[in-house]
Amino acid sequence: MTNQVATLNSKFLHFIGWDRFSLDKLINAEKVLYANVQGKVKNRYVPIKLGNSNIYTVSAGEEKFPSKIPFVILHGIGGSSGFWATNFDGFVKYRPVHAIDLLGFGRSSRFPFSSNPSMAESEWIQSIEEWRKEMKIDKMILIGHSLGGYIAGAYALKHSKNIEHLILIEPWGFNEKPKELQPEVIPWWRNLFKNFVYPCIILSLIRVSGPFANSFLREQFPDLPHRHQIPASDADYIYEYFYQINAQKPTGENAFKTLSEFGYAKNPMITRINELNPELPITFIYGEKSACTSSTGFEIKEMRSKSYVDVNVVKGVGHHPHIDKRDEFNVIIEKIKHCCG
Repeated sequence: MTNQVATLNSKFLHFIGWDRFSLDKLINAEKVLYANVQGKVKNRYVPIKLGNSNIYTVSAGEEKFPSKIPFVILHGIGGSSGFWATNFDGFVKYRPVHAIDLLGFGRSSRFPFSSNPSMAESEWIQSIEEWRKEMKIDKMILIGHSLGGYIAGAYALKHSKNIEHLILIEPWGFNEKPKELQPEVIPWWRNLFKNFVYPCIILSLIRVSGPFANSFLREQFPDLPHRHQIPASDADYIYEYFYQINAQKPTGENAFKTLSEFGYAKNPMITRINELNPELPITFIYGEKSACTSSTGFEIKEMRSKSYVDVNVVKGVGHHPHIDKRDEFNVIIEKIKHCCG
């Protein structure tokens, strides 16, 4: 297993107690997140060739459905497999599920991604493909949320034959950057924002908060335990988990910044969607109140008029419909189970 402590931002900060990453605390917190999952949960590090890395993987339902095509989940920026724990029971009704920590996030290796956008994207694709081969998965139902949706889409462009169905939940990076944000019309203050303010996103604030990080997270996300079905007596664990998965060297975040400009993908998926295998079915799931507009999904449905594209908008929720309207999300997933082996 990759030495997790070696991936800390600063050994000095760790020495004085400001950077308090602890693998033991991360493991204990993760156990609380999965405590309510009904079936047997298996966790492992899956070795891949890229950078001699490891992909942390949490699985369920493998013994129950040994021959079924599995769900494979790619989380969003700042997330990890543990934030999908409350969805596991819904998934394993039909087939196995594998939730991975993307390379550069969570408990996976902190691989040093290229600073070239196309290379960084290719490295994420390579990591998923090497993981699939190591897991001996022939076909999968690939689920991507937010940044994970972008990576799932990029993977599908290269390896559609390995995907039975592509499920994109609030996918980042599909729509094009608005014209008013094009470089030739950006005033100086927007460049200042881009270069000095934008990188100071909430995940950076978590790291610099050090021993005050959990208090900061409680203030920013007071409903997090309730949304993830964590009892009040165990609420500290989910904030500890949030901190620990993001306390390490942020190579995944840096790769995201490499791929993006003003929050939009430098190479948006909608400009490449016609390259995607027309036989690959796609399901989009959006939250009604999210900044990720469902209009992009409907536009892709028109572009792929001879292919299966289903666009769903979950009412009354934002960027996490799979968490905030779990029952409605499960109904959509149940529709998909009928069309897959």
